[in-house]
Amino acid sequence: AGPGLAAGESREHDGHAPVLKLDAAGHKWQTDAPLREGMQQIRASVERELPAVHAGTLAPAASEELGGAVETQVAYIVANCKLTPQADEVLHGIIAELGEAADLLAGKTAVTDRSAGAARLVSALDNYGRYFDHPGWTPIERDH
Repeated sequence: AGPGLAAGESREHDGHAPVLKLDAAGHKWQTDAPLREGMQQIRASVERELPAVHAGTLAPAASEELGGAVETQVAYIVANCKLTPQADEVLHGIIAELGEAADLLAGKTAVTDRSAGAARLVSALDNYGRYFDHPGWTPIERDH
């Protein structure tokens, strides 16, 4: 996700997200420590707020804080993660989804219910686990 990620993000704005796929052998893409760390931090932030999301009580300030936490970790991943070009391309789709979710949560995208961003985060985290080899990663429990 190094320098290629930042350059590749501009290609995503044509309305077509990168294709999420496994490698040519049908295996998950390898990860590195910065990617695993950043994704683990995002997951922890999401899990902390899920009870309020499910109860419909996620306060705007908490929603903005969650969006900011995701943006911080995405920036960390982009700055520090070094993947193969093929894995990096697939990661673009996950990063794009995380960014859209963070924008919803932070109120940067007009929506009636910011908690929709939390659902997008869970989806992005599920996709990450589906396509990237992160030892010990499990899907987030859903209450609904």
